[in-house]
Amino acid sequence: MRCKSLGGSKFRTGCVRGSAGHAGIAAAILVFAPWQLGRRGGRKTTMERQNELLSKAEDVADQILRHSKHVLPHIARLCLISTFLEDGIRMWFQWNEQRDYIEATWGCGYFLASLFVFINLVGQVGGCVMILSRQKVQWACGLLSSIIALQVFMYNLFTEFDYIFRQLALAGAIILLLAECFAETKPILAGVPTAEDDDMKKPKTYLQLVGRITVPLMFLPLVHFGGGYFQILLNLVGFALMVLVMIGYKTKHAAVVLCLQLFVLNMYLHPWWMHRWGSAMQDYLKYDFFQTLSVIGGVLMVVVMGPGTLSLDERKKFE
Repeated sequence: MRCKSLGGSKFRTGCVRGSAGHAGIAAAILVFAPWQLGRRGGRKTTMERQNELLSKAEDVADQILRHSKHVLPHIARLCLISTFLEDGIRMWFQWNEQRDYIEATWGCGYFLASLFVFINLVGQVGGCVMILSRQKVQWACGLLSSIIALQVFMYNLFTEFDYIFRQLALAGAIILLLAECFAETKPILAGVPTAEDDDMKKPKTYLQLVGRITVPLMFLPLVHFGGGYFQILLNLVGFALMVLVMIGYKTKHAAVVLCLQLFVLNMYLHPWWMHRWGSAMQDYLKYDFFQTLSVIGGVLMVVVMGPGTLSLDERKKFE
């Protein structure tokens, strides 16, 4: 978290320009059911051809996911904790600036301001280490969630709507990580049926639902309402992917495309490595970059875990 004393507005609202997201759009179009034309001379209709193309694309995606199922959870967790790790390290190198900003804003004195910076540093780095080592993951998720709430309060960001959407998406990613932890919990007596076997009664089910709804909100701060037809198409594709993931329809495929689109936009909108090291602009872009990367990790968790019981995909299995 950077302080306002570094200059400029605290957060930069992303805007979409140029050719960013071509790959995401090309793949996203395959997710949606297009229009249908009449048959001519026994030829396949446009709907049939599009369905065949969609089916092939889904087969390819399924094969990729099948071959990457062992490494994908690790990539998702690493992406997810990246913003906390980067922000914790930032607290060390910007200790004086962060402390002075808190002291000047709240008038809380040198000790309390230093304590806030210390909690941010130790809490974020410690939580990341716990998650990567798979030790006390539930405690780590609670710790990182507390850090998010503490930062919103201490930096007085209740009216920064772009930031609120980012933090909601980031909280959703942590919730999905917590759901994964519940999924890995094994019963004490293996093979003995219990009331917990009903997925609808498991905390994991509701954690997946909340996480699946909040994580795609990361796309909203990246929306730019100006521009031409390409910009409109890009926004529509992003909104459609958000809705698909939220309602749990073709969830894994939509989540993969949303990851791709967010990744392309993130690389294009937040190129912090192209700015002078230590400059305010690099500081802003780096923070936005790693926040988006963490949410990409959350979307990857949706790919790893699936939509959960409370989803349209799950309902279709019983139809």
